[in-house]
Parts: sequence; structure tokens; C-alpha cells
Amino acid sequence: MDFHGEKPIYLQIADVFCENILTGTLKADERIPSVREYGAEIGVNPNTVMRVYEKLTAEGIIYNKRGIGYFVSEDAREKILDTQRKEFIETEVPAIRRKMELLGLDASIFNK
Repeated sequence: MDFHGEKPIYLQIADVFCENILTGTLKADERIPSVREYGAEIGVNPNTVMRVYEKLTAEGIIYNKRGIGYFVSEDAREKILDTQRKEFIETEVPAIRRKMELLGLDASIFNK
């Protein structure tokens, strides 16, 4: 896995999990690798992976079956979509609007 410096590694790993759920690579109720397995697989400290799993658990994306492992939540895809749509509308759309205004563009460019 290639990491870039603009975002903490644990958030980049969480983004990959969410992307895999959205694309269907990971499915509802599917078991995901253990903290140690995944840390070894991607070459990061297990503590970093644990931080990812704690974040995703707190968000309801994954859940832990004690003694068995972590699994993708039944409604993980919908939760991710809701969160990412909200983030897109709140952060990216205003930036796009500003850029369009600066360039003298209006929404009619999308009708071509």
C-alpha cells in the first residue's frame, strides 16, 4: 500500500476499507483480516490497524465478534454513502462553485 503525507496513515487505510465496501470487494457480514494479519499484509504497525478498526467500529462500518474477529456491518455501504455524500456536499461542492464563479462558468456547462 502506498501512503502519501497529506493525510494520516490510519485514515488512508480506513478510506481503502470504505472504498472496498463501496465497490463490493468487501461484502456485508464478511470477515476482514485480523489486526496482525492486516498489519503484516500492508506493512504497518498493528497499533495503526487497531486504530483503523476502532474508528470503523465506532462509525458502525465494522463490528467485532469476540474471539472470532471483525466483520463488515450489514448496513456499512449505506453508512459510508451517507457520510461521503455529506462530506462531498459540505466540502467539495462549495469549492467547485467558487472555482466556477472565478472562471465565469455556470451550470449550463453540464448540459453539453
